[in-house]
Amino acid sequence: MFYIFRPHSVGGRMAVMTTTKNTEFVNNKINLKDLKSSCSTCSLNQLCLPRGLNKENLEKLDYIIKNSARIKKGNFLYRANNNFKSLCTIRSGSAKVNVIDKNGEERILGFYFPGEVIGFEAINEQKYTCCAIALEALSYCRLPIENIDKICQEIPEFRDHIFQLLSKEISNEHELLLMLNKKSAEEKLAVFLISLSTRFRRLGYSFDKYDLPMSRHDIGNYLGLTTETVSRTFSKFKKLDLLDVNGKNLLIKNFDGIHAIADG
Repeated sequence: MFYIFRPHSVGGRMAVMTTTKNTEFVNNKINLKDLKSSCSTCSLNQLCLPRGLNKENLEKLDYIIKNSARIKKGNFLYRANNNFKSLCTIRSGSAKVNVIDKNGEERILGFYFPGEVIGFEAINEQKYTCCAIALEALSYCRLPIENIDKICQEIPEFRDHIFQLLSKEISNEHELLLMLNKKSAEEKLAVFLISLSTRFRRLGYSFDKYDLPMSRHDIGNYLGLTTETVSRTFSKFKKLDLLDVNGKNLLIKNFDGIHAIADG
């Protein structure tokens, strides 16, 4: 969720990630033209839906889920304090989740990628407590709130899947807190990269070579570091031959070395 992100309460382009699945990815890029219009044929359904759903239940989901809205970079999936309307599953692209503090400063809480679901923080208060913003051109599906109870009753596997996703969100919250307690910039960035790689592997993407959709500024904001410190730490890791980095392009060459730094 790297998965380091705060669920609220937690990737230059995600489109260049390679995948180990036979999905919508062509030449390592997500092909928006190939996005399917139903859950039953969508190549991401094993990521955002419970496994083993039969045809009848998939057809129910096709009817209920409002799929494949598209927005441009910088546009909002939802805004803080808006009424809770739906959970969102990212189909292509990536998004960041943030809040604006009382001083008007942005605080980035996490990043989301294809196959991941966002909006859980709104269930309790029935209002979104943060903003979700596209880091690049983004396609997503919507599960309207008025249908969630119904679908959980009719499809117990989907209810259990929601619980699993919520559990992951809590784990991600704990992971973030542990990361922010790291003392050095090197430790924080190492944990961040390990978490990203672990997360991408789980999602079926390349875990050692990918593009970062977020800016150095966004990474620094998320980790509690300055932009300059993030850039300097990337350069240090490159000099240590732990990784190659060129703008948003990243290749991790020495996971053991990254882990050693993360462990302090």
